[in-house]
Amino acid sequence: MLDVLFTAMALLLIFEGIGPMLFPNKWQQFITQLAQQPSNQLRTMGGVLVTIGIVSLYYLLW
Repeated sequence: MLDVLFTAMALLLIFEGIGPMLFPNKWQQFITQLAQQPSNQLRTMGGVLVTIGIVSLYYLLW
């Protein structure tokens, strides 16, 4: 079970690193725009992403 967790974390790091590695200027622009968003909007986006992740896990594991 622990090896699956480490595999998932490694894949997350790979996918998160692709954007800044291939498109550093566009990535900086994206982060700047993201930082200017209101806190409530960021919280809503985070909640939606967490919900999608939980539902995906549910369907993948059961």
